[in-house]
Amino acid sequence: MSTGITYQYLESRPTSLYRQLFLKGTRIRAEIIYWAHINAEEPRTAEQVAADYDLPLPAVVEAIEYCKSNPPEIAVDIAREEAIMAATGQSDPDYKYHPHREPLTPEEWARLLS
Repeated sequence: MSTGITYQYLESRPTSLYRQLFLKGTRIRAEIIYWAHINAEEPRTAEQVAADYDLPLPAVVEAIEYCKSNPPEIAVDIAREEAIMAATGQSDPDYKYHPHREPLTPEEWARLLS
């Protein structure tokens, strides 16, 4: 997790598989706010995102700035999600037409989630 910076509106969730920060008092990951802000099809201003999620504007700005700093924990979260998708077959181009996840052993899950 990012060190040396104190956030007013962001916090870690030790019990979550995600290592990135969440908006305090919510289940919203900072990355979700950031992607809503920079969405290629419909980018939103920080004010619009704040209204969309019923959050204080400073919290949204802080989440966006945190993600812009490219914290390593977000890269780790993304890599973990991609590894799980690959292992379960969700990365297969035909998955959307034949959605069937490959079962994983407890050992495989432990390796992917570590």
